[in-house]
Amino acid sequence: MKLLYQSILLLLLTVNYSCKKDFLDAKPSTSLVTPKTLTDYQAMLENVDVLNRATPGLLQLASDDYIFIDNAAWLGTYYNAEHTSYIWAKDLYEGQKEIKDWNAGYSGIFICNSVIEGLNHIRITGANQKEWNNIKGWALFMRAYLLYDLVRSFSPAYDSQTAATDLGVPIRLKSAIDKNEPRASVEKTYNQLFSDLSAANNLLLPEINVTNKQRPSKVAVMALYARIYLSMRKYDKAEQYADHTLGLYNILTDYNHIDVSARIPFSMNSPETILNTTVIKNYYNVILVGGFIDAVTIEPYLYSLYHENDLRKDIYFGTNPLTGSIYIKFGYAGAYVNSFTGLATDEIYLIKAECLARKSEVNNALTVINTLLKNRYKTDGFIPLSASSPIEVLNKILIERRKELVWRSLRWTDLKRLNKEGANITLKREINGVTYLLSPNDPKYVFPIPDDEILFSGIEQNKR
Repeated sequence: MKLLYQSILLLLLTVNYSCKKDFLDAKPSTSLVTPKTLTDYQAMLENVDVLNRATPGLLQLASDDYIFIDNAAWLGTYYNAEHTSYIWAKDLYEGQKEIKDWNAGYSGIFICNSVIEGLNHIRITGANQKEWNNIKGWALFMRAYLLYDLVRSFSPAYDSQTAATDLGVPIRLKSAIDKNEPRASVEKTYNQLFSDLSAANNLLLPEINVTNKQRPSKVAVMALYARIYLSMRKYDKAEQYADHTLGLYNILTDYNHIDVSARIPFSMNSPETILNTTVIKNYYNVILVGGFIDAVTIEPYLYSLYHENDLRKDIYFGTNPLTGSIYIKFGYAGAYVNSFTGLATDEIYLIKAECLARKSEVNNALTVINTLLKNRYKTDGFIPLSASSPIEVLNKILIERRKELVWRSLRWTDLKRLNKEGANITLKREINGVTYLLSPNDPKYVFPIPDDEILFSGIEQNKR
C-alpha cells in the first residue's frame, strides 16, 4: 500500500496538465507541478479513472447473477479471484498481489485527502467561496462513497448488536503515506461515512449535475444515504432519504422509448442516473458488459423472471449467436465496458417501495413499485402488481429489485442484509461435477484483506 501511494504521489507532483486534462492521466514531465489553485484541485477530482472506477469487482464476481458456461471457461480465467470467488474459496487470491478491489478505493481516498488538505492553504474570498465549498464537498462525498464500497466488501453486514466490535476497515483521513491505520469498528466506519456526507451536503452546490453525472451533487448525497441505510437495515432512515432524493429528482425513463435491439441502450448521462461510477477498470474480464466475454451466461432462474412484456429482458440482455449464452448489455455507464455501480432513481424508487412494505403500507408500496414498472413494460402489456399482505408485496418488490438492479454490484450486499433479516438464502454452484454451497451469514460473505496489505500494515485478517 505504501508503494502504491508513493507512486500516486510521484505522478501527482510531476505531471504537466491543463484544466482539461486530469492530473493523474497526464504524461510525466521533467518540470514539477504542485497543485496550488482551485483549478488544480478540481482537476484532481476530475480523474474519473481513480475516483469513479473503483467499486470492488468481487461484489459482482461472488454474486448469483451468472454461471460459467463450462469447466474450461471457469478454469481459464485470467485472475485467480475470477474463479475462486465463484466457489467462495477460502483462499481467494491464491498468492495474487496488488489486489485492486482494496487498492483502488484507498487510492481514490488518498486523492480526496490530498485535495481536502490542499484547500486549507487557499485563502477563501467572496469571489471563490462557492467554488472552494463545492470542491471540498466533492472530495468529502467521494471519500465517503469509496469508503462505503470498501466496508461493504471487506466487513460484515452492519448489525446494531455487534457493530461496535465487528471489524470495519482502516479510516484514512490524511494523505500521509507513512502511517498505518488500524481497522476501525464497523460502527466507527459508518459514523465516518455519515460525517463526510453531512459535511458534503452543506458544501456541494448543484442539486444534480445534468451534463456531467460523474460529478456528485446534493441529490447524490441523499441517494447514497438511502443506499447505506438500506444496507444497515435502518428502514425508517432509508425511506426518509429516499423521499429527500425523489423530492429533488424523480425522473424515470420510459423504456418504451429505448431501442431494445441496441447494444448500448443508454448514455453515460442518461436521465435516471444520479451519479456515474463503475467497477474497477482494466482488471476482471468475466464481469465485463457488452458481450465481449463468452465464458459466462446469466443465471437461468434470474433470466426466467423477466416476462415477455418486460422490456428489460431485451434492453438489459443480449444473446451470443455462436454459443447461445445470455450476456449483459452496456448499462447506465454508457459505452463503458465495466458495469455501472452508481446511483440512479430506479434504485431509489425500489428503496422507497421496500421500506413502505416493511411497515405494512401495502397500497402505498404498490403505488411506488408500479410507478417504476409501468416504465419498464410494454405499454399494452403492463399489468400492475397486486398483493393482499405486507409479506406478499415485500417479496414481489425484492424480486423486482433483483431484476432491475442486475449487474450493479448490489446483489451481494442485499444477500448479506436479507440473510440478517432471516431470508435464509443459500447460494449454490455446480462446476466440474462438484457442488459448492454458501450458507446464510457465512464468514465467506466478507472478502479477505489482501495478503500484501496484511504483511505491510499488520492489520487483522478476516476469518473465512
